[in-house]
Amino acid sequence: MLDPALLPDNPYLLLTPGPLSTSKGVKATMLRDWCTWDDDYNAIVRSLRARLTALATPSPGYTSVLMQGSGTFSVESVVGTAIPEGGKLLVVANGAYGQRIAVIASYLRIPHTVLNPGETEPPTPEALREELERNPEISHVAVVHCETTTGMLNPVEELGPVVKTAGCAYIVDAMSSFGGVPLDQAAMGADFLISSANKCIQGVPGFGFVVARRGELECCAGRARSLSLDLYEQWRSMEEKGGKWRFTSPTHVVRAFATAMDELAAEGGVEARHARYQTNQRMLVEGMRALGFSTLLPDGLQSPIITSFLSPGEPGYSFQGFYDALKARGFVIYPGKVTDRDTFRIGNIGEVYPQDIARLLAAVEESMSWRD
Repeated sequence: MLDPALLPDNPYLLLTPGPLSTSKGVKATMLRDWCTWDDDYNAIVRSLRARLTALATPSPGYTSVLMQGSGTFSVESVVGTAIPEGGKLLVVANGAYGQRIAVIASYLRIPHTVLNPGETEPPTPEALREELERNPEISHVAVVHCETTTGMLNPVEELGPVVKTAGCAYIVDAMSSFGGVPLDQAAMGADFLISSANKCIQGVPGFGFVVARRGELECCAGRARSLSLDLYEQWRSMEEKGGKWRFTSPTHVVRAFATAMDELAAEGGVEARHARYQTNQRMLVEGMRALGFSTLLPDGLQSPIITSFLSPGEPGYSFQGFYDALKARGFVIYPGKVTDRDTFRIGNIGEVYPQDIARLLAAVEESMSWRD
């Protein structure tokens, strides 16, 4: 295998919520081919499933399953498999990714309703309780933990007891938080927790995963509305065949993810990674404010994953021009996604460290040509 030190440097750093900049060790792992039928590979899958479950909660009674595709594939596999005929979904949606869950339900013809407090407001337990009391036919509730439309961290721990008191199953989309923000799935009451390889665990795109309460997943046999996204059958195959996927596995991506999991452990686990992300985000916000930028959200609602900044209302500013200038200096940022405000976003997860944020801030100052 090629020495990671011999791999070329990236031309720029990805300051996005994923895909994100990965380590040379993760990249180098993909230079070896793997057979999906061989036990050397399937042993990696078995280990990953156990490690992911342990990362989600120390409590017994949980299991995990890997699913090909982007994170949205895994979200759709849960929505399409967990909700039975006659069930109804409540989506708590204060951003584009919550709304995407509602779109998935529409495509699958699953009855659903949406509780939308607005893009810059968090959902409250009181509002959720009132919605569930008005709609006693609701069987499942879904919410996004880190809504990267704005960068908001939603109070999934506070919402969980309300969901369980109402007798509903709880689906948490932890796509952009799992591995980077401490959480305990059992403590929050989540029956399904969903994330992806190319987020805070710092792997590369190609598969997502679901950590599920075993008893809830076992009830899902025969419910799926899709062959390839049948979460139950994927899980059953991995359980009964020692880590074997039903269809072609993204072998290189899985092996890279195993390396990324090793790197997470070597860094000190989720708590240490969370601390690094918090430092990155704090440096970013303090530096951007010193340059005259304002954040969309107040600090109390902000996640350490990605931050939305209001676009300068100054003549000569354009996002594309700003983006191009930063890219030329080695940094790629994200356009805004808020519907009623002109924003741009900067992420600080992945192989990104405080010294990178310091370099970024210098590049931002150099790129503010509209103030010349």
